[in-house]
Amino acid sequence: MELMYLPLVIIALLCSFYYYFTRNFNYWKERGIIGPEPIPIFGNIKNSALRRENGGETIANIYHQYPNEKIVGVFRMTTPNLLLRDLDTIKHVMIKDFDQFSDRGIQFSTEGLGLNLFHADTNTWRVLRNRFTPLFTSVKLKNMMHLMTEKGDQFVEYVEKITNNQAEYKIHNLIQKYTVSTIVACAFGFNIDDYTDTNPIIKTLHKIDREIFTTNYGNEFDMMFPGLFKKLNISLFPKYVSDFFNKLTRSVISERQGMPTDRKDFMDLILELRNQKEIQSTKRNNSEEQMYLEITDDVIAAQSFVFFAAGYETSATTMTFLLYLLAKNPHIQEKLHEEIDKTLENHNGEVTYDTIKDMTYLDKVFDETLRLFPLVEPLQRRAQSNYKIPNTDIVVKKNQIVLVTPRGIHHDPKYYPNPEVFDPERFDPEIAAARHPCAYIPFGVGPRNCIGMRFAKMQSRICIVKLLSKFRVERSKNTMEEMKFDPMRIVMTPADGILLNILRRK
Repeated sequence: MELMYLPLVIIALLCSFYYYFTRNFNYWKERGIIGPEPIPIFGNIKNSALRRENGGETIANIYHQYPNEKIVGVFRMTTPNLLLRDLDTIKHVMIKDFDQFSDRGIQFSTEGLGLNLFHADTNTWRVLRNRFTPLFTSVKLKNMMHLMTEKGDQFVEYVEKITNNQAEYKIHNLIQKYTVSTIVACAFGFNIDDYTDTNPIIKTLHKIDREIFTTNYGNEFDMMFPGLFKKLNISLFPKYVSDFFNKLTRSVISERQGMPTDRKDFMDLILELRNQKEIQSTKRNNSEEQMYLEITDDVIAAQSFVFFAAGYETSATTMTFLLYLLAKNPHIQEKLHEEIDKTLENHNGEVTYDTIKDMTYLDKVFDETLRLFPLVEPLQRRAQSNYKIPNTDIVVKKNQIVLVTPRGIHHDPKYYPNPEVFDPERFDPEIAAARHPCAYIPFGVGPRNCIGMRFAKMQSRICIVKLLSKFRVERSKNTMEEMKFDPMRIVMTPADGILLNILRRK
């Protein structure tokens, strides 16, 4: 007799699940905000949740579906988020009213690297940012120049050697060898001379890279149940990664006997902070509460992690995209070669801070590369309290997430005519100055933009100058015609590493 009720129980359970996973789906309609129709469980991100496309593509595609809307209501899994399309609104949220949106809204355990500068909550971030900003001044970068140029020379020697017998290479994998050597030299004082994949250090760091930047379903779980990771004290990163950076940090501290050296690198700054035991934020006004942070081993390891992650992968991917675009546009590559040759001649062949600064066309090429291929997608901020969007009746509720898609904005013909065309002249100073300040945001925008932007620019430019002074890149028979992004990567990464021919210049 009880079996008679089994179908009813199953139906009731299915109805309950359906209700639970669609319970919020009228949220934006009730508020008169337009957006794509969500589907159960996935909301509007089915393609990225099923790893059919990169998450950045998913949000950028939604951006382009609503060209006449300033704000679009979206659902990441079951959670309602706001996608901002209007540049003035973005300026309010990211700059003018930053204090209302100072948190990225990525919540997980403060143990296991959770106290890093990128993911930290507002209070921790304010203290860390205040102390780490001095590391990235022009003076500090000049002090690191010799390390970057030395690694650039070693990298070019390696490329000369391997291209004797073979021209075609996966550019992304190749450039990673340079960025990993510079970041460990500039951050931790380690030297990598052997660039082969059999080098145990290279193998270990490639494994760390995969663990950090390969997306897992924890991201979607966090979208569906915001804040649960933090409540359950769960980390986004596997224990192997935490253990690696804890061990690395302890090793450097031991080697330097717990005291700063004359290297003036990242670990020296860490050691200065460590010896203070506790650091504090700078008060912006008399009414603001002073923030304090104890410098524990977890805090030190977390900053080591984020510095490595930011300086390794993002720079390598940017340079990969740049070389791909130069191979597809040989007339632009030729013009860049001319500037590199002439500027090096004017500086007696030396790559110095001033040499790089004089290469204005190189700057334009980099800027246009990051316009076409911004890496971090989407940007997100969490409301600290209820916030009424200026000139609208829309209220962002406390703890709600707002999204901004650099890729969507950078490919919008309103701001960039013929947006799919690679044209460095878009960044002539007069043209760039006339643009809205939020029309170009590859490093984010506002106080919580990328702190390592200057380091990344210098590191990347040195590599490109060293490489292109001796080589040119061309498409091979295996070079993809249209860019495809890896759906398994957190950042916008090329799907196949990009195969190009590397040829000696005559």
